[in-house]
Amino acid sequence: MGGLQRFENKLEQMISGVFARTFRSAVQPVEISSALNREIDNSAQILSRDRRLVPNTFHVELSGMDHERLVGLGPQLPQELVDMLREHAANQSYVFTGPVSISLDVADDLTTGRFRVRSQSVAKVTPSGGDATETQVRRASAVLLVNGEQLPLLPPGIVVGRGNDADLRVNDPGVSRKHIEIRVTDEGSGPRVSVHDLGSTNGMIVNGKRVEQAQLADGATIRIGNTTLTLRQSGGHAGPIQGG
Repeated sequence: MGGLQRFENKLEQMISGVFARTFRSAVQPVEISSALNREIDNSAQILSRDRRLVPNTFHVELSGMDHERLVGLGPQLPQELVDMLREHAANQSYVFTGPVSISLDVADDLTTGRFRVRSQSVAKVTPSGGDATETQVRRASAVLLVNGEQLPLLPPGIVVGRGNDADLRVNDPGVSRKHIEIRVTDEGSGPRVSVHDLGSTNGMIVNGKRVEQAQLADGATIRIGNTTLTLRQSGGHAGPIQGG
């Protein structure tokens, strides 16, 4: 029995009676499942001959009426959709950047029976010392923002990579085990922050430019793999380090 057929059989157990007859005229969960499969098929990026990277965070946008009906099925439906998507990914040798999540959202511009899927790659981020407290973040003069995490930056800095020995672990297949080092020095008037590539496979992009090292200031962005890190501090311009 195929995955979609098993999915439909489970839905028959979840939906019954008058609700089921009404439901058939609206968005079908199996339609959403098929659309999610197509979304990762169309978004797959080649990592190697046998591995392709796909998004892991999905927003299914629905009309208000369809959203009410689907949410009424309870949390079991999103979990079944996740399981279906994981099965399809495994069959296609796809790699997710982090935990798979699917949310059902209301879109005012959609009518009953219509929906769309939006996706993005969001790597799981794990600081080696655990999550920072709100007080630590608030008191820090330099903070690194990545995928919803806030990490205070203190001297001498941190190593960012995919390996277990990185200070900030980013579960992104496009990130090397030790990808970059963010160095922090205290100059009295405030921290001086720079970033240095550690011989990574895919390199890094700072403020839209591929460089090996750069001085950083407030708002500077560092892209490694499919992940973007943003620096928050006071001060001016970020650019390549000269003569270094």
